[in-house]
Amino acid sequence: MSRRSGILEFAVLGLLREAPMHGYELRKRLNTSLGIFRAFSYGTLYPCLKTLVANGWLIEEPGSAPEEAVAASLAGRRAKIVYRLTAEGKEHFEELLTHAGPDAWEDEHFAARFAFFGQTEREVRMRVLEGRRSRLEERLEKMRASLARTRERLDDYTLELQRHGMESVEREVRWLNELIESERAGRDQRSGPDAPEGAAQRNKESGETGGLPRHGGSTRPDPSDDTAK
Repeated sequence: MSRRSGILEFAVLGLLREAPMHGYELRKRLNTSLGIFRAFSYGTLYPCLKTLVANGWLIEEPGSAPEEAVAASLAGRRAKIVYRLTAEGKEHFEELLTHAGPDAWEDEHFAARFAFFGQTEREVRMRVLEGRRSRLEERLEKMRASLARTRERLDDYTLELQRHGMESVEREVRWLNELIESERAGRDQRSGPDAPEGAAQRNKESGETGGLPRHGGSTRPDPSDDTAK
């Protein structure tokens, strides 16, 4: 399985955990809720769905009322198929949520993982966030070194483009720092001496967030932004 198809399968399972959907709804959610998939087509989505069905992680169900299905058949149209997550599919997705290795730190995979942080345990969120920050700090160091070597050979526009890319990475590192501090503050608050008995364990089991940082008028950087690559 390629990395990109693995990201798509993860996102499809995550969306179907929320509710059953047919293919058009899934594609719309992938495009609007998870912008990293805006370039995906039906030609990419449906083979993915067939694979997930073959693996036993999804089942196909008729999505129309009986009379609508008959009308579609008479008109020569294919009735809509709704995809539903199976118990095995839910278990597989929950296992994927525990993964916090290097793949989860890459641009597109991180964006997909972050979209489902509400369903992810706090300790896993922390490992993913810290890994992502480490990856970007390495990238930033390389970008600075490259710029220092080539600065004299670059024209003004190329130099400005390089600076823009660095600023994008620096902005995401600052955003990650805020998220990490927020997660730590939430963890410390819920596990402190004044916390209700058993609260820390319940929060761990539920994956409750520590409270995302709130900034009036600001927006988080897009982890899939091409300028940050």
